[in-house]
Amino acid sequence: MPDLFDQVDPPAESETKLRPLADRLRPQNLADVIGQEQVLGPDAPLGTMLAAGRLGSLVFWGPPGVGKTTIARLLADETDLHFVQISAIFTGVADLKKVFEAAKLRRANGQGTLLFVDEIHRFNKAQQDGFLPHMEDGTILLVGATTENPSFELNAAVLSRAQVLVLERLSLADLERLTQRAEKELGSALPLTAHARDALQEMADGDGRALLNLIEQVDAWNLTDPIDNETLTRRLMRRAAQYDKSGDAHYNLISALHKSVRGSDPDAALYWLARMLESGEDPRYLARRITRMAVEDIGLADPQAQALCLQAWETYERLGSPEGELALAQAVAYLALAPKSNAIYVAYKEAMRLAKKTGSKPPPKHILNAPTQLMKDQGYGKDYAYDHDAEDGFSGQDYFPDKVKRPVLYAPVERGFERELKKRLDYFTKLRTQRQP
Repeated sequence: MPDLFDQVDPPAESETKLRPLADRLRPQNLADVIGQEQVLGPDAPLGTMLAAGRLGSLVFWGPPGVGKTTIARLLADETDLHFVQISAIFTGVADLKKVFEAAKLRRANGQGTLLFVDEIHRFNKAQQDGFLPHMEDGTILLVGATTENPSFELNAAVLSRAQVLVLERLSLADLERLTQRAEKELGSALPLTAHARDALQEMADGDGRALLNLIEQVDAWNLTDPIDNETLTRRLMRRAAQYDKSGDAHYNLISALHKSVRGSDPDAALYWLARMLESGEDPRYLARRITRMAVEDIGLADPQAQALCLQAWETYERLGSPEGELALAQAVAYLALAPKSNAIYVAYKEAMRLAKKTGSKPPPKHILNAPTQLMKDQGYGKDYAYDHDAEDGFSGQDYFPDKVKRPVLYAPVERGFERELKKRLDYFTKLRTQRQP
């Protein structure tokens, strides 16, 4: 009985026409793969492995439609390994056992197995551990594919036995090459103006499979005259941007927004805000994070920044989407152009570190209240200096616990309102030095 993945006779011409264009254009060797030179080139990881004749277990990390499955299949052909493909979405423990047993039989007969696991991050930690003994004894050569960050989604034990290779979105030049290859397969040029052709490729958003599906739709219209960009966009929907509110893209985009604000670039900050809103991000989440940026990166250099963010948040709650999103955009632009200081952020972290280190030490007795005679007898409140009775309204007493050396936690910067606060701090520091014994 032939194996499910054994080669079969080529399909008839009528059957070929029924196959999706993406399947018909699947490369037959690694040299035909478009893009991914950073992993397939002569000096790249896969190029050097194949040249040395030693292919190790791999994890392909990248967005959809960039060739993960195709490259895995071609690697099996290049190394004379039997190719087995499974999906973590549809495969259970019993299925894995069958796959491993079949691989052991092949190995006993002198045939190795390249096991391609699509969506490998969908396996839980225990299921991932099940691959380890079979990877170590050579029963399988594992090639996993994931759209999620392997550092967070895969076991450390799996990562230590496999090399992670990053596959990138296809560039517009790559998509043009793919378009030309599709036109050759279809036997005619696409009926599009130059601008419409560019727009079609941009709609794919770096996804080769999505582009080929769009090309199939255009070809099915059987047009005789080229159509322009406006007509194309009416007929086709742009591919939705890759975005998962709990995934890697979510954190990458909020990081980009935060760093653009911190870097005083309002144009970039507004762009990343728009990217997240366009992808369906909850504006309330953005309002919370924008307010956090005001506290962390602007601080007391512009105390108004925090208040403005809260006002923008409240405005959004009253107006909703899309009108209220403009208030968030105003807040982002204001933060980007505000003077920057993380002095309070740094001071707070240092204060927390010191508090954990000295958390059992009581306050000095002279600043403790003494509502009873017993507490007075214990020295509570003794020698406390009431600041309003002191010259300049400042006594200069020490308020840290006994035997805790006074630290310098808050160091305001010479920017914005903190320039004024620094003058005040320097003034009190000088007085404290003069008035402490």
